[in-house]
Amino acid sequence: MLRVRIVGRPQKLVPSFCRLVHRASASTSDPWNSLISSRINTNKDTTSAEKNTVTGSSTSCNSSTASTDAASSPAGSLSGTTYIAKDNIVTTHEFSTGASRILSNYRSPFDATVVLLLDAAGSTLLGKSNLDEFGMGSSTTNSHYGTTLNPLYSVEVETGKAHISGGSSGGSAAAVAGKLANFALGTDTGGSVRQPASYCGTVGFKPTYGRISRWGVISYAQTLDTVGIISDDIHTVEKVYHVLDKYDDKDPTSLPDDIRNSLKSKCSEDVNSTSLTVGVPREFVVGDLSQEVKEVWFSVLSQLQDMGHTVKIVSVPSIKQSLSSYYTLATAEAASNLSRYDGVRYGQTTEDLQEKAHDLIVANRTNGFGPEVQRRILLGNYTLSSESGDHYIKATQVREKLVNEFNQVFNLRHVFSNDTNVDKETSGRCDILVAPTAINSAPTLEEYHQQNETNFLNDYVNDILTVPASLAGLPTISIPRGKHGIQIMGQFGADQTVLDVSKKLMEVK
Repeated sequence: MLRVRIVGRPQKLVPSFCRLVHRASASTSDPWNSLISSRINTNKDTTSAEKNTVTGSSTSCNSSTASTDAASSPAGSLSGTTYIAKDNIVTTHEFSTGASRILSNYRSPFDATVVLLLDAAGSTLLGKSNLDEFGMGSSTTNSHYGTTLNPLYSVEVETGKAHISGGSSGGSAAAVAGKLANFALGTDTGGSVRQPASYCGTVGFKPTYGRISRWGVISYAQTLDTVGIISDDIHTVEKVYHVLDKYDDKDPTSLPDDIRNSLKSKCSEDVNSTSLTVGVPREFVVGDLSQEVKEVWFSVLSQLQDMGHTVKIVSVPSIKQSLSSYYTLATAEAASNLSRYDGVRYGQTTEDLQEKAHDLIVANRTNGFGPEVQRRILLGNYTLSSESGDHYIKATQVREKLVNEFNQVFNLRHVFSNDTNVDKETSGRCDILVAPTAINSAPTLEEYHQQNETNFLNDYVNDILTVPASLAGLPTISIPRGKHGIQIMGQFGADQTVLDVSKKLMEVK
């Protein structure tokens, strides 16, 4: 039986993964199929009462530019498909909460560009999925609405066998793994699409930074946030990507059309997907990597060799510094982005009367943000303070160095590279990189909490394998291998190469 989580009613644990568009009729034998049929076959809106408790789909278009971009999508290319959106992607007919108490009553006045594009392509939005509050976490346990459990395992917490779904897009990955929709949208800041996809046995794709519009995404760290796609079918991921791969003038980080055309031309000329050089960064061979993950990694590399590709060891030294750089930059951006939430103009506000405006804002933010979000705001504000010295500058320098090192490894030259000294001889370079997505399979909820009680930094360390691609803005996909995931990374803009290789690997699964 499907359990529906009602908006605004926090629960300790949430075996369900998303808030649904309609309540399924109690009299139907298969309420979920009934729900899908009603959404695809009718255009009836929810009643006012229903809108107060469950999410609704969004069909309005509030931007002429987004409408034009949507119209250029292949007509009906996603007709008949259903999807779920992570609850930090705004929609007009339902709450957009970011899984935070401070936004638990917030309704957006506009739809995200990605929602408009999918609507124009014929896909049906079924609901909004749970996440770590504002995308801050790797487990979907840091949500105002409770923990999302992994459907690949038992969801009976009392047995001790319940597993986490990963995060921060754990609700999206769990919904796809639970066969609730054809695909789901997530956001990937440091691995938040790829890691839960790995834990839940699904495909998770983070495109090149700037490929998909961020307009309508509740920001965590805007120089890293990337809308990603999760599905159990690689071909569905590819179709959705092509629908969303559009320039959006409302998003200042969206890649302009001339850059997109240049990338398409360069990739088609320089990349021969039938005979690739596959790089294996030695820095990803970390001590915490489980033996099972190593064996899966070796198996995939052997499959690539059998397909006629060349495998070689490469080095990207700055990967070792990427985690500290990432958390310095991400928390600083988070502190800035979340400063807008004061509970005065919109969002949740305290019912206790305060004599001063300052006291009201303090009370709203203290009660409105969860402990992990408060921790990262504090870390970010410290980084931006004079007391921290030049931590932010050093982190930016590490990021720049990492990008340059990736450029030296990849065969394809970075479209934004200004380095005229780059050696044009590329015969010893790579077309893609292959690495594990996570150091192990999904831990049990009990194991996860025990590890974090011992050291809360454990949650941060788990991002070591996914953060480098995020810092460099590289297209990266996690494909399932049993209960593990393997990442395929390409040069900036080489999204199609990453997808093509992934499709071939999924065929020989």
